[in-house]
Amino acid sequence: MHAIEKWYEVIKSDNPDKYDEILAEDCIFYSPVVYTPQRGREITKMYLMAAGGVFGGEDSPKEILDEKSPSKFRYIKEIIGENSAVLEFETEIDGIYVNGIDLMTWNEENKITEFKVIIRPLQAVNKLHQQMQDMLEKLKASQG
Repeated sequence: MHAIEKWYEVIKSDNPDKYDEILAEDCIFYSPVVYTPQRGREITKMYLMAAGGVFGGEDSPKEILDEKSPSKFRYIKEIIGENSAVLEFETEIDGIYVNGIDLMTWNEENKITEFKVIIRPLQAVNKLHQQMQDMLEKLKASQG
C-alpha cells in the first residue's frame, strides 16, 4: 500500500495506535506554530493527534475525509511524487478559513520520515496556535 493511501487510512481511523504503523521512529514534524522541529515518532504522533482534534472537532480524526462529516476539513489537491507528497487542505476553525498543505516524505518502507504543515492566512495561523496549545495540554494531561 502506498504511503498516502496508508495516511488516509490512519486519519480515517479512530485508533491512535495506527500512527505507529505509518510514522518512522526518527520522524521529524515541522509545525506551523512552533519554530523548533519536533523529532521522533511519539512527539509527531502527539502533534498529529492534536491537529486532528483541532481541525476535526469532537469526531476527528476518523471522519476527516467523509463528506458527510460535521468537520469542514478536507483535502482538495494532491501532488504525489516517488517518496514525497503535498496534500492541500482547507477547513474552518471558529469561522476562520484555513488553507494549508501537509508536505510529507517517506522511506522505502512507506513510513513517514518528515511531516511539515504550512498554514495561511495569518489569522488562521494565530487561531491554530491558540487551539493547538490547548489540545496539546489536554493530550499531555490524559497521557500523564
